[in-house]
Amino acid sequence: MQAIFDLIGKVGFPIASAMLSGFFIFLSVKYILKGVSDKVMGLKGIITALDNRVKTMNNDVIRVDMTISNLLGLKPDIDRIARADGKVDARRD
Repeated sequence: MQAIFDLIGKVGFPIASAMLSGFFIFLSVKYILKGVSDKVMGLKGIITALDNRVKTMNNDVIRVDMTISNLLGLKPDIDRIARADGKVDARRD
């Protein structure tokens, strides 16, 4: 408490109160940004999982398409297969 009174005595009440207000605002913004960043990281994890599911579904649809085309004696859609070629299969099996 003595340190606050010494600061007020050295720089004056308006400047000391402005410094304390700035420190309070700094702590408030830091607290708010921590909460926001935690939520953003959670959303990033959800989006990554959804992206993996989409990639898996795409690979499964192409595999089913190839199987059905082979069973029915149809020519497979080469363009569709070429678009998916080189993409990593996201399945974990």
